Amino acid sequence: MTDAALAGDAALAGDAALAAEATRRRLTPRQAAVVERLIEAAADEARDTGYDGTTVRSAAKRAGVAPATAYTYFASKDHLLAEVLWRRMEALPELEFDPAATPLERLGAELAVVGLFMADDTRLAAACTTALLGSGPEVFSLRVRFGAELHRRVDAALGDAGDPRVLQGIDMAWSGAMLWAGMGHMTFADVPAMLAETSRLLLEGAR
Repeated sequence: MTDAALAGDAALAGDAALAAEATRRRLTPRQAAVVERLIEAAADEARDTGYDGTTVRSAAKRAGVAPATAYTYFASKDHLLAEVLWRRMEALPELEFDPAATPLERLGAELAVVGLFMADDTRLAAACTTALLGSGPEVFSLRVRFGAELHRRVDAALGDAGDPRVLQGIDMAWSGAMLWAGMGHMTFADVPAMLAETSRLLLEGAR
């Protein structure tokens, strides 16, 4: 794929994310409360029944919301579960780094946060990770959000030591690790150590 094509895809992705955010910000307080109930209900459904057992209708029933109302906010089960995961990612605390810490130490601390944020809720994490691979513009927009947020946090941790090749490598390693953990090939608790070792190799290779 050419640089121009990549730039075009990135622009389209950015437009989709902005459109989704604009829609989100137009919600009234009452509508926002309904959305929050649906998100929490979907999380509970996924914990109880896994990805396959969760539907927009079952989440709506648990939330006390009409299915038709639920579908005005979420186009699909994948959209709803991906939003569950995004809300948890978005709520992660910002780290304050020790000025004396090395780039690898700062990066390790950051990757521990973004690697462990679903480690204590593994069934929900597996369901949401599966949903994040779904099709549809809404899910695609959320994948863009995840990528942009991870990139921002990694870039902040690396500081002046940031290298586009290292950033890209860590972005890909994190996505792969979360997918592997979601599929049961490794545990979410193992993700930070794997990412730390990958980061060390990438930083050493970039010198």
